[in-house]
Amino acid sequence: MTWDEVRDIALSLPLVEASTSYGTPSFKVKGKFLTRLRPEDNSLVLVDVGFDEREMLIEAEPATFHFTPHYKDYPSVLARLETLHPGSLRNFLERRWRNVAPKGVVKAYDEAGRYDRT
Repeated sequence: MTWDEVRDIALSLPLVEASTSYGTPSFKVKGKFLTRLRPEDNSLVLVDVGFDEREMLIEAEPATFHFTPHYKDYPSVLARLETLHPGSLRNFLERRWRNVAPKGVVKAYDEAGRYDRT
């Protein structure tokens, strides 16, 4: 994947805005963190990923999923852009989005069968 593809997927969700986090490009929902780029290893920080799920992801796709000591105590995983599948990214971002977006917006999104920004 490219950063442009990440941007397109992230911005397809309601209320998502391009931003910065720790001085790196990121996406937020009304100021709440969605994901960010880790330029040092060209990975995305994906949050709301439980420890068991993280272990399974790393075991199944070690070329894509990893973590650093900094993230070991956080329910998150890092995903290398070069090998991350767009559908997987969409699923991770939508799951996080559902946890941070206003409940009324999530409900409208579900009722509409997916939100369309156009």
